[in-house]
Amino acid sequence: MTASKKLSSEELSLLLFNLVAIKLSKHLLLLKANNILPLYLTEEDNFDHIQSDFLKWSLQLIKYLEDCSSKFSSLHDNKRVSVWRDENENSSDAEDAENNANNVGDIEDICERYEVMHFTNVTNDSDKIKEMLTPTLKKSLTKQGYHLVGTHSGVKICRWTKSMLRGRGGCYKHTFYGINSHQCMEMTPSLACANKCVFCWRHHSNPVGTEWKWKTDPADKILFDSLEGHKKMVRQFRGVPGVKDARFEESSTVRHCALSLVGEPIMYPHINELISKMHSLNISTFLVTNAQFPSAIENLIPVTQLYLSVDAASKESLKEIDRPLTVYRLTLVNRYNMNEVSQYAALIKRGQPDFVEVKGVTYCGDSKNSKITMANVPWHADVVDFVQQLVFQLDDYDIAAEHEHSNCVLIAKLNFKINGQWYTWIDYEKFFSLAERFKKDGISFTSYDYMAKTPDWALFGASQRGFDPEDQRWYRKSKIW
Repeated sequence: MTASKKLSSEELSLLLFNLVAIKLSKHLLLLKANNILPLYLTEEDNFDHIQSDFLKWSLQLIKYLEDCSSKFSSLHDNKRVSVWRDENENSSDAEDAENNANNVGDIEDICERYEVMHFTNVTNDSDKIKEMLTPTLKKSLTKQGYHLVGTHSGVKICRWTKSMLRGRGGCYKHTFYGINSHQCMEMTPSLACANKCVFCWRHHSNPVGTEWKWKTDPADKILFDSLEGHKKMVRQFRGVPGVKDARFEESSTVRHCALSLVGEPIMYPHINELISKMHSLNISTFLVTNAQFPSAIENLIPVTQLYLSVDAASKESLKEIDRPLTVYRLTLVNRYNMNEVSQYAALIKRGQPDFVEVKGVTYCGDSKNSKITMANVPWHADVVDFVQQLVFQLDDYDIAAEHEHSNCVLIAKLNFKINGQWYTWIDYEKFFSLAERFKKDGISFTSYDYMAKTPDWALFGASQRGFDPEDQRWYRKSKIW
């Protein structure tokens, strides 16, 4: 028996590209059906292009149907309406093709989408700026629990916020850097992302784009509406069994903002203004980016923590960025990237981040948009083993802390270890003071200017494994939750 050849991801994408549409068209032709319009194939990488393509296709179809009532119709003249194609069209993956169909649930959605395009896009002003969120996207994201803000932002309650409200433990940022998870707001000023990572837990339902070309909301409105939306969702926990009264009261005051909900926050044109307004309200900022927009990073004002998401080790260089508390985040996916220790070590040596967070991928259930299964989720022992191999190749780093509950381990520069004690926590009041000084006088500062001592329970190797002893470990069905 001859073994079947394993197809590469590129070959598989080409093989499955718009497969349903191609097969349907083929079978209709076999049934002697006539093509009113030629088969049109598109991809989902740019939602605006999909809208534009659908509009052009619809207008061609309407024109053809109108012509059919005339004796000079294109059908009688044996003419065909030419198909419009994007000259930059290229192949897409099978998930994108399937999403194109799945994003429209019923005929009402199709009509709704056409009406939106008809009244907002068909205009004498070809340069009219469109909104990022269409009615269909709003419906999809709202169903997933997002509180949408303006035309391109969103906020959502993190599971760790709920957990800490109940006294069941905080997230790894609480263990590594001392945030209060019940006072943390997770939001984004840009729901659009430049990628569709295979391990993304957001189900690829957000818009995709590599540049900002939508209507832009002001930073103060985004911040105010996000805070109000967050507080409204938190207030729903009033009286919920297990919620601690003191923490519930504290949760009304947001002290931290994780700019990592979904999308690429740094794409937002007024990101510096938004960050500055947060700091003026004593809200620390944890900004996540995959570093695809280097000019935006270079122009970024100091943030409390800048995350660079390093999704895979490669030979391409990563530009060194001199910002406070730069963190590399490595997401380990079993059978994907856990054999690339040396390559990751090379990237870390080149970028010299203050911290490196190594985290096992989180399985979020079956999805048509992701091939990740439980088999791809590494055990915490596997993550620790990977980290130990990584640190062995790094002279200036060591393992500082861990959060077993999140399957996450923190590597830190030895500069943060003073007299045998780790200082990975953050003195937030000191940071706000330094940020205000930078805003007024332009005086720069480093992460060493606002570091604080890491508690013993958070250290790697401690018996608590990163779980705050002030909280109570929650057990469900004899298993740790």
